[in-house]
Amino acid sequence: MNPESAAPPPTVAVIGGGFSGLLTAIHLLRADPQVVVRLVERAPLFGRGRAYQTSHADHLLNVRASNMSAFPDQPTHFQDWLAREAGAGERDAFVSRSRYGDYLQGLLREEVRDPSRAGRLLLEADEAVAIAPVGLRQRVDLSLGRSFEADAVVLALGLLPPAPPPGAEPAVLASPAYVADPWRLDPAGAPMGDILLIGSGLTMVDVALSLAGPGRRLTALSRHGLIARSHGPTQGAAPPEGPLATARAAMRTLRVQAEKVGWREAVDSIRPLTADIWRSWSLAQRRRFLRHARPWWDVHRHRMAPMIAARLSGLVVSAELEVLGGRLDRLSLTDGGFQAQIRPRGETVPVIRGFAAVVNCTGPRGDPETAAAGLLADLRRRGAVRRDPLGLGLDVTEDLRAVGEGGAPTPGLFAVGPLTRAAVWEALAVPDLRGQTAEVARRVIADLRRVRAALAPASA
Repeated sequence: MNPESAAPPPTVAVIGGGFSGLLTAIHLLRADPQVVVRLVERAPLFGRGRAYQTSHADHLLNVRASNMSAFPDQPTHFQDWLAREAGAGERDAFVSRSRYGDYLQGLLREEVRDPSRAGRLLLEADEAVAIAPVGLRQRVDLSLGRSFEADAVVLALGLLPPAPPPGAEPAVLASPAYVADPWRLDPAGAPMGDILLIGSGLTMVDVALSLAGPGRRLTALSRHGLIARSHGPTQGAAPPEGPLATARAAMRTLRVQAEKVGWREAVDSIRPLTADIWRSWSLAQRRRFLRHARPWWDVHRHRMAPMIAARLSGLVVSAELEVLGGRLDRLSLTDGGFQAQIRPRGETVPVIRGFAAVVNCTGPRGDPETAAAGLLADLRRRGAVRRDPLGLGLDVTEDLRAVGEGGAPTPGLFAVGPLTRAAVWEALAVPDLRGQTAEVARRVIADLRRVRAALAPASA
């Protein structure tokens, strides 16, 4: 008997059932006709993740439909799906995030119904709370008390909720009128009056559009007071000619490119090069970029759909939304709500403002050391993972293996998605993640085959 044919099929656990986890699972199943994938997701629905659970009409994709295919080798896949399902597949459309969630769940249904996937895609509606080595395999413990073993594990966990705002007193954090996680906000239950939104990025945009209405005045506060720019008509441009070896040189080259072809085209022209540029910089260069250039990069790189930008502009013009640059020195609880001590940008004297509610819109964080409980905290305590030197997420190798406490890759443990930002920088949007999910699947399958080949002679 062939010893390989007698061996049980290799099993891969994918922890997290959002975009990154779902697509990793699909690529694994398609890459190897034997592999079994156990997709673990704690949320009620597989495939949607945090980003695509929303049903708000104003929560649109921030990328055109033409660039939202889930598969790098099928660029029109999402447009074709739109044409079939909704009778509309316009190249420049910005569709709702809920619609994109439908698309992802459709991909999942296709995999479940495919006869060749029978018994090979197992959906675990539970939370993974611990992962520990058992010989050459990994044991995955689930919150309901069950466990299973896998030959490899891929962490596709997404990011952590926002950090508490600086200067916030403990009573503030315990107040029901303080919303720590903006993705759990109930707009209908929010009070009338002045509401403070801490942060001015795309998370703030979603929250502002959800809360806007008669009787509410919104104030968005961030250090620089910058908001995302709008998408607009663009023409493709070749990558810039000029030095990119340091953060300062790259920004100078980008400014020259913007003068030639326009800022949107300039930013888009280096998108395929972003990971290579980031990897070529020293740690000091990366820190310099994060300290000085990141806010400006983010607002030009991560843009709003034009109709959303117009809606937000209308809120500003009508005085329903104010965007402030400054620092929150202190946030305390009062009888009437909250009192914020704000130091406006460029000013030395703080101002005192009162608010009926506060929403933390600073955006998700990736530093695993801030996870007090859950799977990341358990892995960190075991020494299986560690934070990257910049605190962006997990420390991973270029081939997406999780690095342990001692500095060596943890056998059988991989990572994909936003927690890998330190390795590639851009790991948030679908155009960046679709290639990464395919890549991590290739790495995992190659690793499994290498191990099986090494064990085959010993079992012959």
